[in-house]
Amino acid sequence: MSCVCDISGNFMGEAKNSLTPLKDVIASLLSDGALPFNPDDARIWRVWDEVVGPAISSHARPSWIKNGKLKVRVSDPIWLQELEFVEESIREKLNTKLGRKAIDRIEFRIGPKNET
Repeated sequence: MSCVCDISGNFMGEAKNSLTPLKDVIASLLSDGALPFNPDDARIWRVWDEVVGPAISSHARPSWIKNGKLKVRVSDPIWLQELEFVEESIREKLNTKLGRKAIDRIEFRIGPKNET
């Protein structure tokens, strides 16, 4: 039986819902050996500027990656069109820099560069 106290330590009664400790939540995520995402994919954000260069990186930023699909937000329609022409080159350079085939395709969308 667990009890709940307010901030000053006064007894408030029995807890209705028990909280699961964070370590138990993390352990359950890791129990089958597979994460719901590939942590190595986070490297894309660290290498993006180097791979695409300053001109592109000032107008386009990765938003998310899932199942080999990288979504990139671009600043305007002109950049969207230009980047669609060089999508294959960017994809190959990113995969080379990452040392594995992390990206199967890149989807460019107009919108804020920091949108998720």
